[in-house]
Amino acid sequence: MWLMRQAGRYLPEYRTLRAQKGGFLALATDPDAAAEVTVQPIRRFGFDGAILFSDILMVPWALGQDLTFGPGEGPRLAPALATHPLDALERVGERLDPVYQTVRRVKALLAPETTFLGFAGSPWTVATYMVAGQGSRDQSETRSFAYRDPAAFTAIVDAIVAMTVDYLSGQIAAGVEAVQLFDSWAGSLSPEQFERWVIAPNAAIVRALKARHPDVPVIGFPKGAGGKLAAYAAGTAVDAIGLDETVDPVWADAILPKGLPVQGNLDPLVLEAGGESLARGVDRVLAAFGDRPHIFNLGHGIGQHTPIAHVEQLVARVRKEC
Repeated sequence: MWLMRQAGRYLPEYRTLRAQKGGFLALATDPDAAAEVTVQPIRRFGFDGAILFSDILMVPWALGQDLTFGPGEGPRLAPALATHPLDALERVGERLDPVYQTVRRVKALLAPETTFLGFAGSPWTVATYMVAGQGSRDQSETRSFAYRDPAAFTAIVDAIVAMTVDYLSGQIAAGVEAVQLFDSWAGSLSPEQFERWVIAPNAAIVRALKARHPDVPVIGFPKGAGGKLAAYAAGTAVDAIGLDETVDPVWADAILPKGLPVQGNLDPLVLEAGGESLARGVDRVLAAFGDRPHIFNLGHGIGQHTPIAHVEQLVARVRKEC
């Protein structure tokens, strides 16, 4: 059991440290501070896994875009590749060095029984930010760009794939024991685009990582994939698949390959609600995956307003039933 975004804004100790650092990027690129944030939820809740505190936009930052996090707004990347050529960017690979330093510090702090997970954004999701320069509700600008100029978009995705392989390989070399690929916007694509921009690039990353690190598990998380989950599992060859909260766990258990480990998929809002709703939600997830390997997790990131007591209730319930 671990929770996506378990190191984050719902923890008072995190909010204190972030205020001291003065901003997200300053916090994420300070190895001592980022290591402290990574281990905070392990100290408090004793989760079985610690996930590296960082951001999916480290890869475009290393590819040469400027990255900022303004007060009260989402991340911004400049120049946006909708109007700026990729080959005009100058790679700055050393921007990833603080992440590797963070991994080494965390590794030294964790007990041997706590699994250490690294991560990166999947190429489609990362590309949506690189093309538009920011997040959006439906990724329409990037989807249109991919239709209008597939050659240019292929070059962007290929650059992300290559940098992501090196980035995750660097995390593994520094000490992580498994990695997760986050495709937060996979659900916005048509079946044809999903095959081309989600399955194929993630498969390329998995193949390259397995060639370098054959024993390191790769978890794929294609949020919103829905009926395309089986194709994703077969096409990417990930070692485990994360399920978002919209997926019926009984259906997922029936359509996914027997024995494939799954991760998820409690609704983050039921965790925020707590009480009997939370107890029922936990029991339903556990019952659905009782006959296959299962990593208990949320269907997406923990919300910033989630009460600490509800997380404690979750941990107690899962451990009681398991």
